[in-house]
Amino acid sequence: MNFLQKILSAIFVWREKHIKESQFVIILSLVVGLGAGFAAFVLKSFVHLIQNFVVNLTNNELNFWYLGLPFAGILLAALFVKYIVKDDISHGVTKILYAISQHKAIIKLHNVYSSIVASAITIGFGGSVGAEAPIVLTGSAIGSNLGSFFKMNTKTLQLLLGCGAAGALAGIFKAPIAGVLFTLEVLMLDLTMASLIPLMICSVTAASIAYFLMGNEPMFSFHISEPFAVHGIPTIILLGLVCGFVSLYFTRGMSRLEDIFRKLKLPYKKLLLGGAMLSILIFLFPSLYGEGYNTISLLLSDNASEVMNGSIFYKEENNSWFLILYLALVVFFKIFATAATNGAGGTGGIFAPSLFMGCITGFVLARLINMTGISSLPEANYAFAGMAGVMAGVMHAPLTAIFLIAELTGGYDLFMILMITATISYLTIIMFEPHSLYAMRLAKRGELLTHHKDKAVLTLLKMENVIEQDLQIIHPDMTLGELIKVISNSKRNIFPVVDENGKLLGIVLLDDIRNIMFRPELYQRFKVSKLMISPPAKVQIDLPMEKVMDLFEQTNAWNLPVIDKNEKYIGFVSKSKIFNSYRNVLVHFSDE
Repeated sequence: MNFLQKILSAIFVWREKHIKESQFVIILSLVVGLGAGFAAFVLKSFVHLIQNFVVNLTNNELNFWYLGLPFAGILLAALFVKYIVKDDISHGVTKILYAISQHKAIIKLHNVYSSIVASAITIGFGGSVGAEAPIVLTGSAIGSNLGSFFKMNTKTLQLLLGCGAAGALAGIFKAPIAGVLFTLEVLMLDLTMASLIPLMICSVTAASIAYFLMGNEPMFSFHISEPFAVHGIPTIILLGLVCGFVSLYFTRGMSRLEDIFRKLKLPYKKLLLGGAMLSILIFLFPSLYGEGYNTISLLLSDNASEVMNGSIFYKEENNSWFLILYLALVVFFKIFATAATNGAGGTGGIFAPSLFMGCITGFVLARLINMTGISSLPEANYAFAGMAGVMAGVMHAPLTAIFLIAELTGGYDLFMILMITATISYLTIIMFEPHSLYAMRLAKRGELLTHHKDKAVLTLLKMENVIEQDLQIIHPDMTLGELIKVISNSKRNIFPVVDENGKLLGIVLLDDIRNIMFRPELYQRFKVSKLMISPPAKVQIDLPMEKVMDLFEQTNAWNLPVIDKNEKYIGFVSKSKIFNSYRNVLVHFSDE
């Protein structure tokens, strides 16, 4: 072991002497791209292998296997996570955002394989989620652990983590541009040339591996039946608005359903509720099975009549109104199926569900307009644009959605439709929800790193690093004379008043007693309980730094006391101390 450590140490020393940091980052981004591209291929192959097994059982007909297989998949995935991984691997993108927001960019090594196995089992057996978030976590884990192995600094680790995410997305979708944009929009890495070049190299490398291993065809076969026309803009705007509200339904609905599962403390209760819910929904609506990409392919190729195959609602002579009702119910229940999958113990993301709901939304809107005779719209084009609309709204990432859908389908000639739909959808949802579903949990805890530089730096500041505890504590029954003795030994002009249990009662300001502190005849007359005042505000120890600064702005104070949840005194936080820490973090945070 010592011999191996000496060899590694010698390699590190040689690299530092002969390869510049910037050049080595380029090399590492290439290696991360290779790993992420191959990981995407492994995951897709694993999912397809299990799905082929399931399809052979169900034979695309009404089959009661749907009542058991999704439940079995979640059970197997949950057992794998609990007894082999022994760590929470759900909500992959949220975990990456948290790693970045903590300015550490450390992803555990097991995520290199654990997300692939768990998500493949979940999705292959019918879990109504996507494989993209797990593979993004896998790619990020590859980048993070490779950077850690070579002892790269925190900033470089963040970049390699982002490279892994970009490469994974580029690999699984064959979409290199979308991979880069996802890292910049959703993971919120700063756009600089120093970060852009490694991201592009990693993304292109991973996409090349995917093309080599999986062929050159786009993920979805899409034929542009009608080109973009200016007279269609009003209905495209309408589609954007509808997609925005569908995105809002998706975001809020998923958040509330996840809260319900979170409140169930016992794992077997989550498994029973989620597994039963998912299995019944898939039995009733087979379109909810897995990622839903088969339904998307049918709608994009104008074969909507086949969407209901295998459903109890299937009839050879189904009319359009019945089809619309079926698809509307599928959109409504999709979030229940997705939340049930993850809530019960499965592993998957919301990429595929957002594409799925968007495609159906666009198709249904176009079909409704065509049936009313208001206009004659190309339904496949609107299904195509709807994917970009809902994805842009759910993820708060319009550029990623635009380029991803174009790369997924090869529909570059309809860029205008994608741009209008995605933009309107995004503008619609941000009026109601300032954060994406990914970022919502971190935003509530004040742990979300954003493109807003001031907020980003404040997020990186921690309360425990700015608390001052050199203030002299006094008690309410102390006399003015005793207080003067404390003041004579203090270098501060604020004195916290606490009771025998350590609870903060108030503060005494030196300026408030200056007019009586040199009058000995008053030393026994006044007690601290008469001299103290309430502080302008109290800062909870777990309050995000951005909220702390809001308190300073609201109160115009320069010093505020810090307390715990039981209102016990901990210390003081000063605006000047925060500013000093802010400048130190900003220097480290910026590219100098």
